[in-house]
Amino acid sequence: MIAELKNLFGVWIAAVAAAIHAVAVRIVPQRRILLVEGNGHSFTARMTSTGKGALLQQTSFRLLQGNPVPALTPEWQAALRGSRIDILMRPDQVLFRAIDFPRQATDFLDGMIRAQIDRLTPWPASEAVFGITQPAPAANGRIAMTLAATSKQGIEPLLQLAADFGAASVAGLVEAPGVGGRSEPVTVFDRPMTNAAGTAIDVPRLLRMGLLGAGVAAVASLAISAYVGSQFDVEQQQLQQQIAQRRAALRINRSGGSAETLLAKRKQTSPSSVMVLEAVSQALPDTTYVTELRVEGDKMQVIGLTQDAPSLIRLLEQSPQFARATFFAPTTRDRNDPGERFHIEAHINPYFGSGP
Repeated sequence: MIAELKNLFGVWIAAVAAAIHAVAVRIVPQRRILLVEGNGHSFTARMTSTGKGALLQQTSFRLLQGNPVPALTPEWQAALRGSRIDILMRPDQVLFRAIDFPRQATDFLDGMIRAQIDRLTPWPASEAVFGITQPAPAANGRIAMTLAATSKQGIEPLLQLAADFGAASVAGLVEAPGVGGRSEPVTVFDRPMTNAAGTAIDVPRLLRMGLLGAGVAAVASLAISAYVGSQFDVEQQQLQQQIAQRRAALRINRSGGSAETLLAKRKQTSPSSVMVLEAVSQALPDTTYVTELRVEGDKMQVIGLTQDAPSLIRLLEQSPQFARATFFAPTTRDRNDPGERFHIEAHINPYFGSGP
């Protein structure tokens, strides 16, 4: 599953990078130069889009030891630098295969071809570059196309040529046999080379770094929100407690300030564990055994064994000392227990005695 997720992520990154590159090519004016490869390392260069520059006459040269002969004019050197170069490769440098797929696979052709490229070509998927013609309807609900593939090692001289010219990007094109000028050439490879500063543009790496940064920022934001929220909760509880104490003090001051009155009020409004235990023992039936009793503020939790756990809720609700009784854990019955093990909590009413 991890390998499949990595492959899907890689395909998504490649698709987004290609979309970004296509949008950038359309938005940013860019010179486009077509290099037509001939025999004996010869090339003919002509401009197909001038961008913001001037149109130059086409020129021809031959590569000798990596250098164009005759040497390119300064105008052509400036035009090639930062441009988009399309290299029309010779068909004898490319392997062609007629392939077909079910029509439902139209949206997944790249992945399906890449998965079986080692069967269709002499190269493994990691060492091959390929492109396909536009799919055409075929019999029995299938689509037919022509695969054009070559090895990465075979295109290295073309990539080096584009790098020597200082191109922004380079694509390798080839005309499929039997198609000729009736359709667009097949794009065998398309590589970004350099930006204006001359450093390599790695859009997939930028996307990965962006996603990683967004993930780290999201985790940090969640952690900070949790910490700040907990701090606010603590402060809110402390403030509510102070308000309750101040209101109780004001009520005591209004009703009288004698020491006996204050003690009586405190006794009546502050539940003690002994009084809670007594109230619980009076509310629960004799067939119920309490194994644990907790008193925290105005909340009481009782754990024990009984024959009928649901009836205890009603009995505690009927007691004037308790309210909002409910189970805070599942009721269970062990094979060795004489009854049901219950976990009940209830709100403690603050009044536990008669007035003075």
